[in-house]
Amino acid sequence: MNQERLIGRPLESLTLAERWKWAGKWVALELYSPQTLPLRNIEAIGATAAECVAGLKQRGLDPERYELQPLAQPYQP
Repeated sequence: MNQERLIGRPLESLTLAERWKWAGKWVALELYSPQTLPLRNIEAIGATAAECVAGLKQRGLDPERYELQPLAQPYQP
């Protein structure tokens, strides 16, 4: 599974298998605004926050308009 396939998809649309596969990677999501809710799309993914910022810059996006967060593993009771 290629990580570029995640770009442009809402975080909420990731399957359980995708959440497990990409757990620990960082994603960039547009900052909260009424226009971006309820779904915010993944705009960059990387092994580190710095890789996400670099991915945003490569695409001509302003990193200050995005929040970076690590993908957590799905909950297992």
